Amino acid sequence: MKKTGKIARIAVIDGQGGGIGKLLVEKLARALHNKHAEIIVLGTNVLATSTMLKAGAAEGVTGENAIVQNAGKVDIIAGTISLLVAHSMLGEFTPAMAEAVAKSPAVKVLLHLNRSGVEVVGVPAEPLPHLVDMLVERVVSLVGGCEETSGAVM
Repeated sequence: MKKTGKIARIAVIDGQGGGIGKLLVEKLARALHNKHAEIIVLGTNVLATSTMLKAGAAEGVTGENAIVQNAGKVDIIAGTISLLVAHSMLGEFTPAMAEAVAKSPAVKVLLHLNRSGVEVVGVPAEPLPHLVDMLVERVVSLVGGCEETSGAVM
């Protein structure tokens, strides 16, 4: 992550019922409790956004334009690999959303779930809870590696 001198903004993106996003937000919120980080949620629909907000996110927005506008304004994007695939999430994730995530300068920390017909070679198959723990560990290391002695995130 680049030096910004501010709180790290982490976007968790999800759609449909927001279940995976909820799990990510819950675990990230616990792991980043005393760190200089803010979790925002970007949902493809109101149900997903609401579910993730209840899990402990600081703020949330819903819909294509909200995702397109905010993907480039965060430091880290967390979610599944489907965030890079147009028409994923049973069609909820539009080409514009996938393009915005792909073009974002944010570090993308993604779970390699094979629900979009994308297989990542060389990555061992793990149960979802293990993958989530690995994602959280990576995000914490990205945020933790950017703290200065003054406590500001770079």
